[in-house]
Amino acid sequence: MKLVIASDHAGFPLKEEIRAHLAQCGHEVVDLGAYNTEPSDYPDFAEKAGLAVKRGDAPRGIVICGSGVGACIAANKMPGIRAGICHDTYSAHQGVEHDDMNVLTLGSRIIGSALAFEVVDAFVRAEFVIKEERFVRRFKKVLAIEARYMCGDGSTNPA
Repeated sequence: MKLVIASDHAGFPLKEEIRAHLAQCGHEVVDLGAYNTEPSDYPDFAEKAGLAVKRGDAPRGIVICGSGVGACIAANKMPGIRAGICHDTYSAHQGVEHDDMNVLTLGSRIIGSALAFEVVDAFVRAEFVIKEERFVRRFKKVLAIEARYMCGDGSTNPA
């Protein structure tokens, strides 16, 4: 699978380990930065990864910051991006299978590399195939919420 990966300075060391792990597993990984541990801002990298996924450069992305929370919040501001912070394998695969999660966020200060590899592998292996009506209904509601609050220019709909 082709993936985009990005991080701020805090996530850089874990990003490098995950990038190498994914490449070793045969995945194509596009690195969107950061490229060192010099202070940088997680919203910039969450946006880069989200835009790459929205453009279709890759079907999924991974963004890493210190806690994973900031990157998750920033990525979810973009229409069409469904980011989830996951530090366990169940959430990583379930987020894709039930909610079509297309961006995984991780906290480098929360999770070690061995578990991060397992979480990333679960995210990559999972497929979004809704078979049960209750999941279809819920997913459509999520998409409807997004549509209600977004205008074509990305501003909040005042209605």
